[in-house]
Amino acid sequence: MYWIKFGIVPLIMFVMLHSTALAVDTYSTVKLNGLTLSEWPVTVSSSSGKLLLSDSPEMVPNDGIMYQDTVSGDIRLFFHHVNATKENKKIVVLLENAGEKTAHITVTKNGLGGPSLDYLQVGKEVQQEYLEGGNLYLIEVPGKESRSLISSLDHSVVETNMLVNGMYDLTIDHPVTVKVMMMPLDADIKEFAAKAKVLPADPGEHRLRGTFEGKDRLIVGKQTYDSKKSGTVALTLADNHLDQYVRGIDATDGTPTLNYGNYGVVYKIYLPSTSGDKISYYLNPRGGEYAGWLGLEYRHQDVHTIPTPADVMSFGSNKISESAYLGTYESGKSLWMTFSPPGASNLPIKLILAPEKVK
Repeated sequence: MYWIKFGIVPLIMFVMLHSTALAVDTYSTVKLNGLTLSEWPVTVSSSSGKLLLSDSPEMVPNDGIMYQDTVSGDIRLFFHHVNATKENKKIVVLLENAGEKTAHITVTKNGLGGPSLDYLQVGKEVQQEYLEGGNLYLIEVPGKESRSLISSLDHSVVETNMLVNGMYDLTIDHPVTVKVMMMPLDADIKEFAAKAKVLPADPGEHRLRGTFEGKDRLIVGKQTYDSKKSGTVALTLADNHLDQYVRGIDATDGTPTLNYGNYGVVYKIYLPSTSGDKISYYLNPRGGEYAGWLGLEYRHQDVHTIPTPADVMSFGSNKISESAYLGTYESGKSLWMTFSPPGASNLPIKLILAPEKVK
C-alpha cells in the first residue's frame, strides 16, 4: 500500500539548472515509465542510529505534544505538522535534560521548511537544505534545564493550515528528551512543556510517529550493470515490498509502529557498472505528486544536488511516465546517490538506469 501525503499543489516553478554531467544541458523531465522495466537486484542494509519521526497527528487539532522520546547518541529527527486549528500557533522542538550533567548536542546537518501553505514546496526545500549541508552548530543543555533545538521557530507564526517540516541530524552525548509541540503564540515554551499532554496519534496507516532503529540505508547492486546487455532497468525504493518500511515503537505509549514511506530515512545508493559506455539516470515517481532533491557524488570529486523535478515544482500526479533526468555519466566510475523521501510527497519511486540519454 502506498502512503499518500495530502497537500496543496504548488504553482509551477521553473528551475532550469546546468549539469556537470556529460553532455547534459538541463535536468528536464522525459517520458519514461518505470513500471514496465525489469527490477535491478540489490542488497539492502540499515545502520547508524535512531530516527525520531513526528508526523502524527499530521493535521494537529489542539495544543500539545505530537511526539517525544528520551535519546542519546546518533539521532535524526524528522517532523512534519500542519496547524489544523482556527488560531495562529507556533510549532517548536524542545530539548529537556533531566540529568545532572550538561548535555552537548551537535547539529551536523539540517533542513527546515515553512511555515507555508505550499506543502510540496516545503518538503522540497527541506531536502535541498539538508542535502547541501553546511549548517553545523552546537547546543548545550545544562542539567535540569531545557533549550530549543530551532530558535527561529520559537517566534515563528504558524497560521491555519500552514505546514512546518524539518529534518535534523544530531549527536547527543547525554540523554535528552526531544519534544515536538504545538502551542499558543504567547505561551512560555518551558512552562507549556511541563504541563502539555501527548496528543493522540492518527489511526491506522496514518500513525506516522515513533522511534526507529537504523536511520540510514545502504543500497548496493548485486551485479555489475552493463548497459549493452541489460538495457534499461529500474530500482524501486520505499514501496514496503522490494524495499521494506522501517519498524519501530511509539515511545509515548509503547505501540509498535511502521514508517509508511520511510520518511526521514537517508539512502546511500551505489550501483557498479562496466567500463566503456555512458549511463543515463532518472527518477520516476510511482505514488503520485512528488517534489524533492537528490544528492550525487561522481568520481569522489563532483558533488552536487539535483532537484527532482527541475523544470517544474512537482510532478507525478497524472503523468506516471514522467521521469526526472538526473544526468549521463561514464560507466565504470564511482557514482553515489543520496536519496530521502520528501515530506508531503508520495512514494514509492523508481530509480532508472538506461544506455545514454532517452530522447
